Amino acid sequence: MANILIIEDEAAIRRVLGKILAEENKSFKIDEAENGKIGFDMIKNNAYDLVLCDIKMPVMDGIEVLEKAVALGTEAPIIMISGHGDVQTAVDCLKKGAYDYIAKPPDLNRLLSTVRNALDRKSLVVENKVLKKKISKNYEMIGESPSILAVKEMIEKVAPTDARVLITGPNGSGKELVSHWLHQKSNRNKAPLIEVNCAAIPSELIESELFGHKKGSFTSAVSDRKGKFELASGGTLFLDEIGDMSLSAQAKVLRALQEGKITPVGSSKEIKVDVRVLAATNKNLRNEIAEGNFREDLYHRLSVILIEVPGLNDRREDIPHLVEHFVEKITKEHGTAPKKFNANALKLLQAYDWTGNIRELRNILERLIILGSAEITEEDVKRYVSK
Repeated sequence: MANILIIEDEAAIRRVLGKILAEENKSFKIDEAENGKIGFDMIKNNAYDLVLCDIKMPVMDGIEVLEKAVALGTEAPIIMISGHGDVQTAVDCLKKGAYDYIAKPPDLNRLLSTVRNALDRKSLVVENKVLKKKISKNYEMIGESPSILAVKEMIEKVAPTDARVLITGPNGSGKELVSHWLHQKSNRNKAPLIEVNCAAIPSELIESELFGHKKGSFTSAVSDRKGKFELASGGTLFLDEIGDMSLSAQAKVLRALQEGKITPVGSSKEIKVDVRVLAATNKNLRNEIAEGNFREDLYHRLSVILIEVPGLNDRREDIPHLVEHFVEKITKEHGTAPKKFNANALKLLQAYDWTGNIRELRNILERLIILGSAEITEEDVKRYVSK
């Protein structure tokens, strides 16, 4: 069912529009407003899926309704209707945020087609918001320890800028979460976050992966391919485990950061890119520089901002919060009832040596949920958690 509002000062036209929409779909719920002020008040106080709005009206005209509704942040597409308009009026309406403009008397097929498309768009907007919420939930940063609060505070300060960030911390500590939050809270969040695991790509293929290649530039290059830098243009590129990148690839990444240009493998043509680069590593890059494995100039380019993610052993007070979070998530995935952990079980988990950090904790909790008692006890932890 769609909730539709018709704002029109002529009662006969309101009735005709309402009848057309009702015949199109009997499940439509249609409200009417006889002038712009009443219509805007109804937009403020109700969740509409679509608004049809006349332009020339007493009290408040349709253009003002449109401007106020857009400023209010309404998600409902607004279709402007007028018998006094021209091309310039239509263009002005679209620039101010209208979904479409239809002249009176409206062509029936055009009106219904526009209504269908507008409702489809509204549905997509809602689905996209739901999806974004799910994505955000998957990358929640759980914990209230001083060390994790410091990371969250740093993210809030740094995310709105375009500054490059180097994220350090042990394996499994949550460096990827930091990269996702930096992107989601940035001005680039409508563009993609492209991730590259530098440790998982063979050194001979890393340059092709990052910068793309032309057909025939090497044996398996059967077609042109865009690289991650180009795919991330306008958004964010996350270079995970950058400490494992080859020196030759490091040199090209440095040039891309300096000049904002890349050259695909096998091509002489430069491509401009607009990318914010985030990098992460579990290595001490200063030691890698001393050993000749990492370029010092690239290190300084990447580490405009440094964020160090603490290991789980350094934030043990967060373990009860993490247990609650993961238990809810894991039981949903398995379709089982949530399980409680008694106080002694939690104390044992807090005393455990978490060399694998958050990733290890999640895996162990899944094991306990599958194999443990209805309430996870100290005995369950001793039985199923061992080095």
